[in-house]
Amino acid sequence: MSPGRRLGAVSCREGEDLEGRAARNAGSGYVSSRGGQNINRSLNRAPGRPEGRARVERLYGVEARPYACDLTDAASREGLWRHIGQHGLRFHFLINVAGIDYEGPFDERGVGELQTIVRLNIEATVEMTRRVLAHRDPARVLRIVNVSSLAGYYPMPVKAVYAASKRFLLDFSLALDAELRASGVTVTALCPAGMPTTPSTMRGIDAQGFMGRITTLNVGDVAARTIRGALAGRRVIVPGVANQMLRLLGGLAPAPAVASVLNRRWRRAYPPPPGSSTVGPYAYAER
Repeated sequence: MSPGRRLGAVSCREGEDLEGRAARNAGSGYVSSRGGQNINRSLNRAPGRPEGRARVERLYGVEARPYACDLTDAASREGLWRHIGQHGLRFHFLINVAGIDYEGPFDERGVGELQTIVRLNIEATVEMTRRVLAHRDPARVLRIVNVSSLAGYYPMPVKAVYAASKRFLLDFSLALDAELRASGVTVTALCPAGMPTTPSTMRGIDAQGFMGRITTLNVGDVAARTIRGALAGRRVIVPGVANQMLRLLGGLAPAPAVASVLNRRWRRAYPPPPGSSTVGPYAYAER
């Protein structure tokens, strides 16, 4: 890839999922356009493997270059951007897709797990977004996509830190878009509901029953809608009619009432472990 070559996407998992099962496997991938084609693709199918890279290049007519990076580690992120600077790379599309959650009651999560959620979902996204501004292609509009969540609209028990981190990304994206749009930068917040990306997420969707089924969307469809929406300069994308209705209805109810309803809903997904009795919401005591 020659210096100054325009890039189509960066900040993608070096794994097989839209949102990683483990932050330590997070990475970044580059896609450069050839022949002036406007191709912008996130690399979420093992771009670090030769077969994954070849598949992306064959299907989309681009040059793909992976770069493994632990986005929870400041030194690793520094190394990524040093590499980018050394090669004189310029961007017109950034997709901050790496994210993580450790589901379950707050008092059962380890401090390290909670710190990882904040470091990856918030800290890394803020840094990647700030740094890409110094490496943008001045001849083109810079499109930034931050993957938030429908959870970002609600106070969500059992996913308290995750939902709060996604709320941060939503507000951050809206504020940044208003601030930077006049300078040729658009920021889009993607707010999907559940997506069947891993066995654990699929189990969580199944545990929600009917509501889980009607709010779940195909990952490929969501990705395609997101790229189209970002190129059109949309500020917020909530995929799916059912999810859009939930967003509107949730906004009409007081936040404490919404939290209470969601608490009951997630209790069904996380019942008390066998041989224990419930002392309070999600608090278990051994018999």
